[in-house]
Amino acid sequence: MLTAIVPASSANIGSGFDSFGVALSLYNRYQVVGLLPPDTYEVEVVGEGGRSLAKPEDNLLIRSFRATLAKFDIPPVGLKLKSYNAIPLSRGLGSSASAIVGGVMLANAVGMLSLQREKLLSLMVELEGHPDNVVPCCIGGFVISAWDGKEVKYVKLPAFEEKIKVVVAVPDVTVDTKMAREVLPKSVSLQDAVFNLSRAALLAASWVTGKLENLPWAMEDKLHQPYRAKLFPGGEEILDRVKSVPGCLGAAISGSGPSVLAFVKGNPTRTAKEMCSVFTERGIRSRFFVLDVDQEGARIKGAKPAAAEEGSRCRIIV
Repeated sequence: MLTAIVPASSANIGSGFDSFGVALSLYNRYQVVGLLPPDTYEVEVVGEGGRSLAKPEDNLLIRSFRATLAKFDIPPVGLKLKSYNAIPLSRGLGSSASAIVGGVMLANAVGMLSLQREKLLSLMVELEGHPDNVVPCCIGGFVISAWDGKEVKYVKLPAFEEKIKVVVAVPDVTVDTKMAREVLPKSVSLQDAVFNLSRAALLAASWVTGKLENLPWAMEDKLHQPYRAKLFPGGEEILDRVKSVPGCLGAAISGSGPSVLAFVKGNPTRTAKEMCSVFTERGIRSRFFVLDVDQEGARIKGAKPAAAEEGSRCRIIV
């Protein structure tokens, strides 16, 4: 069966607001069970999202699939889809980007467009509205990207030679992405702008050169994290707590939150437990994932369904 395997992603990485992102080894798998008559869709969701994503009209993957076919003047095709979701929703881990990338890539395969995934990036970014999740989700790795409303430019940074783990703590609360945008100031001081520019440049240079000791500084931010940290319990304390743990190289709010990401050298368990303890102290259940940076990005496996059919690496902390 035709299956899109699409990774989670974390955007911003502290100082790289709306431009830095990293793909993570946590995946949604979107399986095309069969083809249906035009504009007919059946969706079964297993895992994260459950019933809330089972309605085709509410399913971002279906909307992205249809938009891609229309963009390239391909006649509509219906789908019978089974979605195995491991990426938590509304937690700052790129679940929306995963759906968009999956929908575009399935349309590319089903519609026999034969376009390389890099060629589809502009459409993916257009559907998402910003590049920091969909670009690493699509191509993998740590990516710096920019978009002018028409064209996307990006650079995929080389992988670390040293073995680094990514620990993500996911509390049992959600943060609405729209609200996370609305709390940000309309303008910032020159001092704060310079602060973030210097940290973002340091983060990119440190990643490329392997100077991991710079990450605690390089991942600092004054543009979005001080405001978004107020949107979930423990947000204003967790980064300082986690950065003091031995082996933690740096930490940041993942995307718009409430998940928190840390790069860890050595045993990740102590960092993970410290992250989750901040939520536990506030009566919030949480879980953590110990992940790698996914270097491959989204991929398609299997064969196109026959036309005749037409017509866990997770622990919970209480």
